[in-house]
Amino acid sequence: HALPVGNAGNICAYWMGYSEYFTKNIVDSRPKMLGFQAQGAAPFLHGAPVSHPETLATAIRIGAPQSWDKAKAAASDSGGAFGSVSDEEIINAQRFLAQREGIFCEPASAASVAGLLQIIPKGTLQEKSTIVCTLTGNGLKDPDVIFDHYQNESISLPVDEGGILDTLSDLIEAK
Repeated sequence: HALPVGNAGNICAYWMGYSEYFTKNIVDSRPKMLGFQAQGAAPFLHGAPVSHPETLATAIRIGAPQSWDKAKAAASDSGGAFGSVSDEEIINAQRFLAQREGIFCEPASAASVAGLLQIIPKGTLQEKSTIVCTLTGNGLKDPDVIFDHYQNESISLPVDEGGILDTLSDLIEAK
């Protein structure tokens, strides 16, 4: 289970739920927890708080996570780990999700997919694993990132239905 990590509440909550289900014999195993932080805000990788976290992924721009001990335990107890991804990898994952899956997520959400795309080529995941990436927010949560990084890829649409359909038809024919 790959998640973006900022304050680390999500990785802790998911792990708690998985553990409760496991203890109650509702499930017979628990997943590895993979927490991905932005490189400029990666206290778990540094082993200490980051005093001036930097990343375009505002929701995970946190240098001193509230749930430090629980998050470390979730990764350790699950056999998982923390990783970091660059802002460029985050933007590329956000673009990948939009183009391939039609999902418009915020940059912080894309960190989980960016992390997965980073580790798959390394062969560290067990073959035929089921992998879940949590996406925590809509792309409109961080609109400035869209304007800064996708301006050349955007198009303006007319405000009438016919104009929109004509533009979309032209785009499809151009491909």
